[in-house]
Amino acid sequence: MLRVLTIEDERKVARFIQKGLSAEGMETTIAESGDEGLRLASERAFDVITVDLSLPGIDGISVIRSLRERQNAAGILVLSARGALEDKLLGFGVGADDYLPKPFAFDELVVRIRALARRKTNFVQDLTLTYSDLEMDLRTRRVQRGGKEIELTAREFNLLELFLRNPEQVLTRAKIGEAVWHEQFDRETNVIEVYIMYLRKKIETPNSPRLLHTTRSVGYRLSERE
Repeated sequence: MLRVLTIEDERKVARFIQKGLSAEGMETTIAESGDEGLRLASERAFDVITVDLSLPGIDGISVIRSLRERQNAAGILVLSARGALEDKLLGFGVGADDYLPKPFAFDELVVRIRALARRKTNFVQDLTLTYSDLEMDLRTRRVQRGGKEIELTAREFNLLELFLRNPEQVLTRAKIGEAVWHEQFDRETNVIEVYIMYLRKKIETPNSPRLLHTTRSVGYRLSERE
């Protein structure tokens, strides 16, 4: 079920949107001010947030800017009677994804919301790398294996990300060094071996199959196969 937050101070308009979206199978929460909208958006995840620009207290532009500064990934749709080009450009400039001037056709509102929700789903999928029961969220930098969270240093995270982007491929020491250490990589050191050891200790357990394998004299690969 799609979860929509509607930040709208005109109660009649807000109830109309809520009733209509509920009939379309969407769960809709109403906030009647910018402050309330930001609080609700911080307390739970929404797929799409609709924002009126003319709000009491914190205005819609400030709400959108704050949501993006807080790295809120919801699709943001502006619903506003302010339909001038400069208002649209301002909305897009602070992070809105779409802009629908009032008055609007309700069917068009539904289509726009569903399109934004699909876009968000694809965006989240692009930011998640998985292999076997290992999962990496690039947005939050969280790593889990079998549902258990794993704490990694920045270098370990970057090294694991390289393997997750190239599963089943043998990565040479040179490729790993260039991708993770860049110009700081010293080919004469054993720093890669040391970090591979660190990763193995963190992502492998006695009850889980080994995922990081050594290909002698060549490099390393991420694989469920020996």
